Amino acid sequence: MPYQTINPFNNKLIKEYQTHNDQHVEQALSAGHALYKSDWAQGDMQQRLKVLHKLSDIMSSRVEELAKIVSVEMGKLIEQSRDEVKLCAEIAKYYADNAEEFLKPVPYKSSLGEAWVEHSPIGIIMAVEPWNFPFYQLMRVLAPNLAAGNSVIVKHAGIVPHCAETFEKLVSEAGAPKGAYTNLFISQDQVADIIEDDRVQGVALTGSEKAGAVVAAKAASKLKKSTLELGGNDIFAVLEDADIDHAAKAGAQARVANAGQVCTAAKRFIIHEKVADEFLKKFTEHFKALKIGDPLDSSTTLGPLSSADALKTLTKQVEQAVKNGAKVHVGGKAVANNPGNFYEATILTHITRDNPAYFEEFFGPVAQIYVVKNDEELVKLANDSNYGLGGSLFTKDMKRARKLATQIETGMLYVNSPSDTAPELPFGGVKRSGFGRELSDLGIKEFVNQKLVVLTAKS
Repeated sequence: MPYQTINPFNNKLIKEYQTHNDQHVEQALSAGHALYKSDWAQGDMQQRLKVLHKLSDIMSSRVEELAKIVSVEMGKLIEQSRDEVKLCAEIAKYYADNAEEFLKPVPYKSSLGEAWVEHSPIGIIMAVEPWNFPFYQLMRVLAPNLAAGNSVIVKHAGIVPHCAETFEKLVSEAGAPKGAYTNLFISQDQVADIIEDDRVQGVALTGSEKAGAVVAAKAASKLKKSTLELGGNDIFAVLEDADIDHAAKAGAQARVANAGQVCTAAKRFIIHEKVADEFLKKFTEHFKALKIGDPLDSSTTLGPLSSADALKTLTKQVEQAVKNGAKVHVGGKAVANNPGNFYEATILTHITRDNPAYFEEFFGPVAQIYVVKNDEELVKLANDSNYGLGGSLFTKDMKRARKLATQIETGMLYVNSPSDTAPELPFGGVKRSGFGRELSDLGIKEFVNQKLVVLTAKS
C-alpha cells in the first residue's frame, strides 16, 4: 500500500511518500549490524542513556508541534495527542533513569562457583508498528532497545508516514548514531525478507491478530524471538455496589477515547442486573453529549476514525451485528453529509453468543452492553473471549475486586479506573492478544541475552 498522509477530518491528501527499495533495506541492515558490533552497543551504557535523556527533553519542548502532526495525520483529538507526546517523553526518561539498574548483573548462589547473569544486546530488532498511537508505539520499542544496545528498524503504518519520518529525525537529533534507529517505508514482502536476515535477532509487532500470526510464524521459522501486542475485546465490568455516576462517565471516555481506536479500550460492558438500567441511562447520556468535529478544536469530544477504510470496516461490522440480532440503543451509522471519517457513538444491546459481534473487536466508538446476575456469570462472560489484553472492574469492595481480578483471564486489569499505561507498568496480554511485555523492567529484558557466567576456583 502507498505511504500517504490523508487528513481523516476531511479526507484531503496532504502528501505522498516515496517507498524504500531493497538497496535502502540493505543499507539499514548494514548500519544497524555495524553499530551493534561497535563500542556504542558493547561499551558504556551511559552514552546511550544520554541520547534518551536528550530525546525526552526534545519531545517535552515540542509538545504542541508534535501533537498537531498526530492530530492532522490520524485524527486524534489534540489534547489526547499532547498527552501521547508527553508520555513518550516520560518513557524515554524512564529508561534513561532506570535501564542501568534493570540490566545490572544478577548474582546467583551456586556450589559451582561465583555465578551471575549479565544482560547483553543481541543485535537488530525489526519492529512493525500501528497507526493509532503513532509516536507512543515507536517509543515503546525504541527506548528499551536503545538503552540495551540493540539496533532498531521500523516499518510503521502506511497512513502515518509523517509521524514515522518525524520520529526518526527526533532520535537522530537526540544524538543517536546512524543505525541505532531506522524508519523504512517498505512492503510486507520486504519485512519478511528482513526477518529472514541473519543480522536480525528479534521481531516486535503491535497490530492486528492476522498480522501478528504472519509475522510470528515468519520469525519462528527462523528461530527468532518475537513479541506481539495484538487486539483486545476488553471488559468494563460494573458491580451492583459501584459508584454508577463515576462508572458511567469513565466508561464513556474509555470507549470513545481516540474515537474508540485503542486495543485496550473498553468494549464489552458487563453490568450487574441490579444497576443495569441506571448505568445504561447515564452511559447513554454521555454518548449523546459528545461533540463531533475537528480534532484540532479543543471543544471537540469525538474525532474521526483514522481512514476511510476504517470507517467502512466499522460500518459493516455494526450492520452485521444488527443483522444477527443485536439492537441499536443509540447511534448505529456513519455521520451523514460529512467529508470526514466520522461514526456515531453507538451502543449495542441484545448480543448473543451466536452473533459474530460477540467475539469481534470493534475498532471504533461502539460499545456492547451485557447484563449478568452475579460474579460467576461475570467471570464466565469475561473469559469467553479469544482475547485477553486489558480490562476494568468497578466496585467498592476491594476484597471482591482482588478475587475477581485473579479469576479474569487478561494481561492487565484496573479497578475503579479505565485501562491506562505508564512507563513503569508492564503492558501486554494473553490468548490472541499476543505474548511478551513492553515497558517497565520486563520490557527491556525481552530482547537481551541473559547470559550466565560462572567462575570456578582453580583446583
